[in-house]
Amino acid sequence: MADKGSSFIPPKGKRPKFNFYWIYAILAIGFIAIQYFNYSNPVEEITWARLVEVLTKQDVEKIVIVNKEKAEIYIKKEKLKSDTVYKKFTKRSFGTSSATSPEYTYQVGSEEIFHGLLKDTRDSVVSRMKRDSLPAAQVVEFLKQYPYPPSTDTRKDVFGDILGYLFLPVILIGAWFLIMRFMSKGGGGGGQIFNIGKSKAQLFDKDTSVSITFNDVAGLEEAKVEIMEIVDFLKNPSKYTNLGGKIPKGALLVGPPGTGKTLLAKAVAGEAKVPFFSISGSDFVEMFVGVGASRVRDLFRQAKEKAPCIIFIDEIDAIGRARGRNAITGANDERENTLNQLLTEMDGFGTNAGVIILAATNRADILDRALMRAGRFDRQINVELPDLEERKAIFQVHLKPLKLDPGLDVGFLAKQTPGFSGADIANVCNESALIAARKNKQTIEKQDFLDAIDRIIGGLEKRNKIISVHEKKVIAYHESGHATTSWLLEYAHPLVKVTIVPRGKALGAAWYLPEERQITTYEQMFDEITSAMGGRASEELIFGKVSTGALNDLEKVSKQAYAMVVYFGLNKEIGNISFYDSSGQNEYSFQKPYSEKTAETIDQEVRKIVEAAYERAKTILAENRDKLEQLATLLLDREVIFREDLEEIFGKRPWDKEEEKPPLPILLS
Repeated sequence: MADKGSSFIPPKGKRPKFNFYWIYAILAIGFIAIQYFNYSNPVEEITWARLVEVLTKQDVEKIVIVNKEKAEIYIKKEKLKSDTVYKKFTKRSFGTSSATSPEYTYQVGSEEIFHGLLKDTRDSVVSRMKRDSLPAAQVVEFLKQYPYPPSTDTRKDVFGDILGYLFLPVILIGAWFLIMRFMSKGGGGGGQIFNIGKSKAQLFDKDTSVSITFNDVAGLEEAKVEIMEIVDFLKNPSKYTNLGGKIPKGALLVGPPGTGKTLLAKAVAGEAKVPFFSISGSDFVEMFVGVGASRVRDLFRQAKEKAPCIIFIDEIDAIGRARGRNAITGANDERENTLNQLLTEMDGFGTNAGVIILAATNRADILDRALMRAGRFDRQINVELPDLEERKAIFQVHLKPLKLDPGLDVGFLAKQTPGFSGADIANVCNESALIAARKNKQTIEKQDFLDAIDRIIGGLEKRNKIISVHEKKVIAYHESGHATTSWLLEYAHPLVKVTIVPRGKALGAAWYLPEERQITTYEQMFDEITSAMGGRASEELIFGKVSTGALNDLEKVSKQAYAMVVYFGLNKEIGNISFYDSSGQNEYSFQKPYSEKTAETIDQEVRKIVEAAYERAKTILAENRDKLEQLATLLLDREVIFREDLEEIFGKRPWDKEEEKPPLPILLS
């Protein structure tokens, strides 16, 4: 049992922190209290007629003209007590009385005129009293008590004057502090201006643990193996140091957006059981000179104090871009200063034992070479788009909280989403749940997932979009041209589904069966270009003219043809030469890596490839015009057709494999 005299003392670190807003609150309360005591008394502004009445009744004790502007009228004490008219003035606020506070006020306007009015009123009352033959003593008594001439007083509002003098400086100082607070908001120590150079990194330790583990990360098996080894370094360092090895200083996660780089870092924070600092590359960027470098120093100072630990820098390309690429030469580049400080802290003259750096980016090609070298980032872990089995594992993670139809096949969903990242798959699962709820279903079915995939890839259906009959016919023949050429070419992707219902910005959409391959030949790429030109070729063949509907196709074809000639060395005239720059060093170069003559040759060869594919597509469609028209008529009638409809018209493709591949959309702009 505690002693009676003991009192509770909050433990150190648990006491409430001082907040600067308390001072604002105290000042506001004090100002309100002063105003209350000054203005809470029932002082009434009187009219001249009412003033004449109280003067005639001899109720006025005195009149005081204040600062030649306002007259204060004081009522006699006995009148306040006896006359019910003045009863409201008997309730005074704390600290006030009738001797210090008037009952009425009157705006005099001009002091001379007010004096004249009082004198005229006095003379009028005296004349009436004489006319009524009242005793002379009564007249003398009236004149004795009549408050004329009124007394005058000059007063100064000291508080108001001080407030007037201080108002503008206080407003300016307050605005300055407010602006500086917003500019440095989020800086260490509450975001005050003096803490603007402090690190903004969020610390995760035993008190703020992360619940995500490697079990929550699906589809990144190879990346998990490498990243789990780093976690094992921190848990069992002697296992590796006994053999003379050293713990890696850093690992760089590289991959397309949405592949799970940040999620992998969260899993490291949940598994490592060591302090984990998380910060974004943009958090180092500030408008003040030297702030970025200061935050880097402060971050590594905190990390060294808590070593062994991990620092995770997300989107490191915000500060890690290669130096010397600034278009404004000669200027002091704050970003480069921040990068220089980061390079020094990661592997400089001083020791940095026990601190491992994790970073993530999808622009590894633009990072500075000094940042990428061994000793800073010893490992570069590629986090690629998931394959079929990895997509299946990702689906299983995101399908856990959903109410699914018992017959749903996860493997089928994985086949329908080639090229999807983990974030895309999560979006598909969420969108399918929304679609099922919109249809008032109790479970999410297979068709809901297919509708979700269609909506994510092609956009929302716009059945109310106004399209003329002729335009609809052109779109139908355009899509039928794509479907026909792709079906009749060996290496083109055969069609799965095509629709002429507008989706998003596209007037029509088609889903094909791509073959997942790692390398591509000239014949395969040429067949794909021919298939893409099938839409425009169909328009020219049927209508004798072309439209702007092939914009998406032409963009795709042009890029693919230039890649064949300039990058992949698939052209005989240019030869086995590639002008592709994988390092990104020529990103800001003002000259091309080839001559003007070579540029002309490239343009000619690209045009030859595209025109040859276009003529080939027209030939294929001309030879199968009756089937093309039959397919377009069917599409106009149904608006959506499938693979089975093409098999009825063209027969089965001789190149098809037994195992079906997942669909990939090609959209018509």
